[in-house]
Amino acid sequence: MIRSLFKLLILASLVLLAAAVFVFLELRALSEQPVQLEPNGVEYEVPPGFSASQLLRDWQQRGWITASPYYRFYFHRYPEQAAIKSGQYHLPAGESLHSLLQRIIKGDVLSYPFTIIEGWNIYDLRRALQRAPHLQQQTAAMDDVALMDALGSPGLHPEGQFYPETYRYTASESDLDILRRAHKRLQKELDEAWQQRQADLPYQWPYEALIMASIVEKETAVPAERQQIAGVFVRRLQRGMRLQTDPTVIYGMGQSYDGNIRKKDLRTDTAYNTYTRGGLPPTPIAMPTRASIDAALHPDDGEALYFVARGDGSHVFSATLEQHNRAVADYLKTLRQKRRR
Repeated sequence: MIRSLFKLLILASLVLLAAAVFVFLELRALSEQPVQLEPNGVEYEVPPGFSASQLLRDWQQRGWITASPYYRFYFHRYPEQAAIKSGQYHLPAGESLHSLLQRIIKGDVLSYPFTIIEGWNIYDLRRALQRAPHLQQQTAAMDDVALMDALGSPGLHPEGQFYPETYRYTASESDLDILRRAHKRLQKELDEAWQQRQADLPYQWPYEALIMASIVEKETAVPAERQQIAGVFVRRLQRGMRLQTDPTVIYGMGQSYDGNIRKKDLRTDTAYNTYTRGGLPPTPIAMPTRASIDAALHPDDGEALYFVARGDGSHVFSATLEQHNRAVADYLKTLRQKRRR
C-alpha cells in the first residue's frame, strides 16, 4: 500500500514537472517569438493606465502575436515585464516580444526634434510650434504677457528670449515645455557671456547686450563679420549717432512688411525705427545665437562707422561717410549691372 502510494506521488510529481517544463517552454517560445509588424515597424501608443495584460490582448487582436492560453502565466514567469510605461513608441520589425516589452518597460518613448532657427522672431517661433507634430498646445490662447508669466519671467517681452537650438520632445510634452527649456538656455548663455564681457561697453545691463546681439544676428549671415558689425554699432552708440539699421525698421513694421523697405518706411517713426530714434530699440528683434551675443560683448575695436552690403551676403566697412558713399555707389552700380543681365 505504501509502495503504491509512493509510486503515485512520484508519478504525480513527474506529471507536474512535465507540465511545468511544458509551460516553461511555451512561455519561452512566446517570449522569443518575433512580433509580426510591418517591414518598417509601427508607431504605437500605450495609453495612460494601460496594463501589460491589456497590451498583450491588444497585440493579439492586431495579429502581431499568436493567440495562446499561456499568456495569463506570462507575467508570473516574467513579473518585471508587467511594469510598462505609457507613451508613444516606435516598434521596429523583427524583434521579439521580450525585446519590445523591454523598450516599453524602460519608457524608451519616441522623441521628435524642434529647431528654433537663429534670427527667428517670436511670431515665427509661435507659428512653428503650432505646426509641430505630436506636440501638445498650451500657449495658443496666451498673449505675450501671459506667456512670460507662465515661464516665470513676468513683465519681460518674449522677443529674443528663446535660444536657437534643436530641442527634442515627446508626445507627452507641450509647447510650453519647449519654450521653458529654450528660455532657460538663453538666460544661461547670456549670463555666462555677460560675466566675460569686454570693459567700457555702452550697456547698463545684459538685456541691452541681448538687444544688440539680435541686431547683429539679423544684419549678417557671415560669422566672421559679427564682431565688425557689433563694433560699428557700439561706436555709433558711444558717439551719440543713430544706429540706422534696416532690420529694426522692418521689425517695427510688423506684418505690413512685404519684403521691400522703402524710403517712406525709413522716415515713418516707430519705437523700433533707429533712423528716427537714437539708442537701442526697446526690445530684441530676433533670437540671437551665442556667437552674436559674444560679438555684442566683444565688438571689433576698429574705426568703421558704416557698412553696406556687397550683394553676396558680406559687407564693405567704412570709417568715413565719404568712403561709405563710394561703397554705396559701387553697390548700386553692381546691382544695376546684374539687373541688365
